[in-house]
Amino acid sequence: DDGIEHRLNQLGYRFVLGGHVEEAVRILRLNTQLYPQSANVYDSYAEALAIKGDTAAAIENYRISLALNPENYNAVRMLEKLRADEN
Repeated sequence: DDGIEHRLNQLGYRFVLGGHVEEAVRILRLNTQLYPQSANVYDSYAEALAIKGDTAAAIENYRISLALNPENYNAVRMLEKLRADEN
């Protein structure tokens, strides 16, 4: 059910905004496991990983999101930014 996917994503972002990044990462990782064909859940998970400071994992998940949706321009921008930050 897409409703569950959306609600889990929203919950993950609420945790991020509340400063509970570890909880957000766990929820958003679960969403990727439940909806492995959703580019959006990988994008959200990658964003939380980037906020956590796990750049390598963020890059990996933005790449997955982009593979699932080649028109995900947010993933393109974030990959460029994260790669630049690594150098």
